[in-house]
Amino acid sequence: MKPEIITPAACFRHLFSATRRGARLARHLTVHQLDESGIAYGSDPSDRAEAIVAELAANAVAHGHVPGRCFEVRLTLTPHLLRIDVTDARTESRPQLAAQPPSPEVESGRGLLLVDALADRWSVHGRGAAPGKTVRAEVDL
Repeated sequence: MKPEIITPAACFRHLFSATRRGARLARHLTVHQLDESGIAYGSDPSDRAEAIVAELAANAVAHGHVPGRCFEVRLTLTPHLLRIDVTDARTESRPQLAAQPPSPEVESGRGLLLVDALADRWSVHGRGAAPGKTVRAEVDL
């Protein structure tokens, strides 16, 4: 029996300004980086990752913004998994899925429902002694 070759995970990490422009750039760089790593632009995993990063980055800007602090996007790619981590600097604002979708008149509050539908798993993690939190979404490949 041949030993299994373990391929190290490919990792992309970038800090973005906590602005709408930074969130948009995070989305664009995500699909570009995935395409460079072999996940073709327009494929199902690429489209899912793009939408997840768009929502989590928008949440980091809207709810996790601390003046003078950036948010981070980290993509970790293994042969069977894409892990998306979006980290912001605000600890007290921990996202959670609403028990019921918001009413049609409400203009916000659907982002995590989209993340929940597109990701195979998602969770929220503290940063230990550092301020902030990380929202992690995973897409099985």
